[in-house]
Amino acid sequence: MSQDAACLVFLVFCGGMAAQWVAWKFHLPAIVLLFGLGLLLGPGLGVLHPDELIGPLFHPVVSLAVALIVFEGGLALDFRQLGEAGEGVLRLTLVALPINWVLGSAAAHYVGGLTWGPSFLFGSIVVVTGPTVVLPLLRQAKLRPRIAAFLRWEAIVNDPIGAILATLVLEVLLMRPSEDTSVHFVSIFLHVVISLVVAIGLGVGGGWSVRELFVRDLMPETLKMPLLLTMALAMYGLGSLFMDGAGLAAATVFGMALANMKVPGLNELQRMKESLVVLIVSLLFILLTADLHRVVLERLSWSIFALTCAVTFLVRPLGIYLATLRSGLSTGERIFVGWIAPRGIVAAAVAGVSGIRLTEGGFADAEFVMPAVFAVIAATMLLHGFSLRPLARKLHLTLSNVPALAIVGASPWSRDLAVVTQKAGTPVTVVDTSARALVPAKRAGVAVLHAEMLSEAGAESLEELPADYLITVTPDAIYNGMVCAHLMPHFGRARVYQVSPGIKRLDEYRGLSRDARGKVLGEPAWNFTLLDTLWQDGWRFRAEPVTEANMAVLAQASDERLDFLVLKPGSGFSIRSVEDGPSASLTEGDVLVSFMPPAVAP
Repeated sequence: MSQDAACLVFLVFCGGMAAQWVAWKFHLPAIVLLFGLGLLLGPGLGVLHPDELIGPLFHPVVSLAVALIVFEGGLALDFRQLGEAGEGVLRLTLVALPINWVLGSAAAHYVGGLTWGPSFLFGSIVVVTGPTVVLPLLRQAKLRPRIAAFLRWEAIVNDPIGAILATLVLEVLLMRPSEDTSVHFVSIFLHVVISLVVAIGLGVGGGWSVRELFVRDLMPETLKMPLLLTMALAMYGLGSLFMDGAGLAAATVFGMALANMKVPGLNELQRMKESLVVLIVSLLFILLTADLHRVVLERLSWSIFALTCAVTFLVRPLGIYLATLRSGLSTGERIFVGWIAPRGIVAAAVAGVSGIRLTEGGFADAEFVMPAVFAVIAATMLLHGFSLRPLARKLHLTLSNVPALAIVGASPWSRDLAVVTQKAGTPVTVVDTSARALVPAKRAGVAVLHAEMLSEAGAESLEELPADYLITVTPDAIYNGMVCAHLMPHFGRARVYQVSPGIKRLDEYRGLSRDARGKVLGEPAWNFTLLDTLWQDGWRFRAEPVTEANMAVLAQASDERLDFLVLKPGSGFSIRSVEDGPSASLTEGDVLVSFMPPAVAP
């Protein structure tokens, strides 16, 4: 490997992971950090030139990577989500797209000063939002399921449609004067219809084939993930043979088909699939941004700045307003969707290729399409990336503004823990398969969920509630471990806990495997039987505010107190576990939730 290639691998992979970690640690939008890193390494310092290092394979590789991203996005499109969000999704994909195209094209002509040809091309490119930008933001924002479904479906479905629209505009603009206009339009229309039918057929057929292989146990576990990735790339390649953009449509439909055909074993691959997509998105953002040449940046002008402002502050909000008139969307949802529309990789890739072809076709101002699209991408990623979460909170579209807790198992002592924790300021949801066991918690003002957590319906219902941490406290240690293992991909391994299965069974070699259970709640000796016995003896939970006077006493361990949670009002909480090492130090203003005997508890 040459030194330049080694430098490319080091900067892109290490830089991308560093940016993702910083974004996670400090709750920042990762796409903005990746975008800035690419600008710094490419046009800024000039140390990274992907196009020169990779050569002619650069853009085909980018296209294949985008195909994997839209495939992964398609896997998230479950038709059951359309029950409540269906009207909004249809309006955003079928009504808003043409309106935004017309408005964007008019803005490019009257505000940006472009001729009508490049203006229509610009308008067709900026109608797409793109899953590469939207999906990472949705993972961080904790939006309500309905509004999240709006943005997710729009980004994934409009991506291939926008690419096809840009291809159509380009074909019409490059039509030779000698050609019969009516014949050419009919030919283009038939080409589009055939390409879309082929794309849908490829996607559905590919999904059915995979399902048959999985159901009939004709594919070993080690080959399932490679098969899915290969099939997604094959769908893209075959679709692209018919028309630019049809490949993206085929890959998207393939993912949607798998998501809705209930393919067995697909959920087990979810964590690996999401991790792969995070890596691909990191690489693409850095590579595509670093590949921008300074000459493109030098073409940025006040007219392009004005066009960017028009697209961001006028075109998108007005287009969504018109598309959602007399719809079931609330005012807050319309405002939010009208503002949040970050553009991403597909827009950049289409602009790069289309702008060059239009310039070669004799359109003098076509060279400004790429910098204009780049300006919109940069502005929307920065503005929407940083404003999505605050705006969602302002419009009450988030599940919770503070970390929340879910407790699976409604025993007397766990209900007491839920009530005390909720009164101390932390949102709590109690889950149980028995409706009768949930009644006392509901009467005390705690949110409840009557569901089986090992079912798809139960897991989906929990995702629609404010819950960032999970504690399983049923009498069955095996069931607790199964629930934790089942929900680990949603919460994260570090955020699922279960009541101790017992001192002997805690052995990671002979007892319950760490991969099959959550972290132990408290100490190994605090099993369900002990806690239930203490409750029968009169022990109760108590929330004790930490002050300067009692901080030293509360920081010391005591046989007369079992410390479970440390609440930090307004910012979060920590759950005590022997597997986390030493307990977090208490600070003034914290609230310590402990289990205490009747002589101490009020």
